[in-house]
Amino acid sequence: MLYSLILNLIDTYSFLNVFKYLTVRTGLAVFTSLLVVFLIGNPFINFFSAKQILNPIRDDGPDEHIVKKIGTPTMGGVLILIGLFFGIFLWGDLNNLYVWFLIYIVASFGILGAYDDYKKIKFKNSSGISFKFKIISQIIAATFGIIVLSIYSDNADLENLYFPFFKNLIVNLGWFFIPFAVFVIVGSSNAVNLTDGLDGLATVPVILVAACFAFISYVTGNIVFSEYLQIPYIAGLGEVAVFLGAVIGSCLGFLWFNAPPAKIFMGDTGSLALGGSLGGVGIITKHEIVLAITGGLFVLEAISVIVQVISFKLTGKRIFKMAPIHHHYEKKGWPESTVVVRFWIVAIILAMVGLATLKFR
Repeated sequence: MLYSLILNLIDTYSFLNVFKYLTVRTGLAVFTSLLVVFLIGNPFINFFSAKQILNPIRDDGPDEHIVKKIGTPTMGGVLILIGLFFGIFLWGDLNNLYVWFLIYIVASFGILGAYDDYKKIKFKNSSGISFKFKIISQIIAATFGIIVLSIYSDNADLENLYFPFFKNLIVNLGWFFIPFAVFVIVGSSNAVNLTDGLDGLATVPVILVAACFAFISYVTGNIVFSEYLQIPYIAGLGEVAVFLGAVIGSCLGFLWFNAPPAKIFMGDTGSLALGGSLGGVGIITKHEIVLAITGGLFVLEAISVIVQVISFKLTGKRIFKMAPIHHHYEKKGWPESTVVVRFWIVAIILAMVGLATLKFR
């Protein structure tokens, strides 16, 4: 909204031309979202604490969690989304289809996550909505978004799947694109949700992936850089960098309150929304496989749960002491801070590997 106003004033005040630069508006989106979360963070936490909007703890979780984390407010994802929306609505180009697609994904998945958190709080258990209801709702929301994107987007490469490390390995998915895109968005959403189990564990990897894709979206939307890196040029995609700047800023602000020991948890409101938006970014930038690399920590967490369930159903035995895998290491005796920092290191390495794929082709 502010950006649209500025565009109308540029002819009168030439110095406002600086706001046309994506880098400037991305930086402003980071700062705005960060500042908003900082300013409302403490009142927000105090209000949720007073209203007993508290995080239910799994009975089968690590003993330390049962003792230390009871009484911590949840639904901090609302705080993240407020900051995110301030950043993108002030500095984003609201005539851009990709921006609205991502706003839709983050809003719809955030509402679903909020409903899940509400159910957990109301019934004071960690179950929330049923797994079946959650997955079906995510599939419906993602399918609608992808269909609308496919209809109105003039991106000829939208249905293509590009493979990193190869210059000309491209697969046109055709009609399979829609179920594939839905799988990426839903899978990413749930992978981030599974990772969000320790103080700050999911927040930093989300920031890292968002930063990587802010760069990727910028170069993909720039015809000179895209040709140099031999990646598909997609007109208008650079605007996604502003959206991701807002994600980074809101998550940085939230990390201030979520760092160990957390004053608030993001809950499904934040994790489902952030994960879904990252999946959406992977789809529209045509870097779905790179998303799986940069977000490899989320993939690992999801795989650990899948393997655990399959093993238990087939053999009656568990491979891990507890899934997702971060709880496995807690059960082995690692302090929570050790698990978090070491997983952050893994996330940093994977983010660097993912970025390297842009050059090594």
